Amino acid sequence: MANTSSRTLRLLSLLQTHRYWPGNELADRLGVSVRTLRRDVDRLRELGYPVEAQRGVDGGYQLAAGAALPPLMVDDEEAVALAVGLQAAAQGPVEGIAEASARVLAKVVRVMPGRLRRRVEAIRAVTVPVSWGATANVDPGVLTTVALGCRDTERLRFAYTAAGGQRTDRHVEPHRLVGIGRRWYLVAYDLTRHDWRSFRLDRLTDPRGTGTSFRPRELPATDAAEFVRAGLVNAPRPYEVEVLVDAPVATVRERIGKWSTVEEVDAGHSRVRMTADALDWPVMALGVVGADFHVVGPPELLHQVHEWGARFTRS
Repeated sequence: MANTSSRTLRLLSLLQTHRYWPGNELADRLGVSVRTLRRDVDRLRELGYPVEAQRGVDGGYQLAAGAALPPLMVDDEEAVALAVGLQAAAQGPVEGIAEASARVLAKVVRVMPGRLRRRVEAIRAVTVPVSWGATANVDPGVLTTVALGCRDTERLRFAYTAAGGQRTDRHVEPHRLVGIGRRWYLVAYDLTRHDWRSFRLDRLTDPRGTGTSFRPRELPATDAAEFVRAGLVNAPRPYEVEVLVDAPVATVRERIGKWSTVEEVDAGHSRVRMTADALDWPVMALGVVGADFHVVGPPELLHQVHEWGARFTRS
């Protein structure tokens, strides 16, 4: 049996991973009797941790919210994952989070054992952050309010601004948050339209819980990420791009095939088609191919290519 101090730390770690632990299961995980478990719980309470107990045959324990954030107990893999996640958050699209993430990352790395610090610093050293242009920032208050609604199965109300600028009030049953690219989406059942919808969080304002819980519905997709991706693929795009590229189809597909449709014209030429809501990305993709090309349409793309070319020439 582990000594009292190490067992108490192990107990705290387990309580932090579950919202609720049945007493017998928790005692088995620690390798102690239920009576010893009760003494260890009392010891945590004396140290200021708000451990709540439920009595009875199905009784158990859970760590409640306290006046201050208690020290978190994490293992080696969790510590590395935390550091990498904080690094990504420091470069992420949630407004106001970058500076706080950088501060927490510095604290976490500072107290890591040498072996873990070397792993994290190796990842940081060989990782190059990439910016794909303008990012729609998400208010952290919006993100946390919506996340709590998903977790607690509580209906939400909020205002939503569509791509065309139309503003509507929504009443939904939140299901999951999905992060794709540099954007966050809420997948939810719209109670007014009686159908599933995905909402971009940067277009969502003033979310608030209604205090009404709900029974989760079955999503008409394998998972929430698939639902959002399907909506993005089927969403109308303002630009239909068609370009003839002076390169074999295999070369073009290798470099930009996943973002476009590539057809063979002849052994040395390809036809590229893609849809886009802005023209900077098609210009960038065509530059990556590394070959001459001829713009078939739209005319706006030709203007964009000329503008980029002039800017590069001046530089």
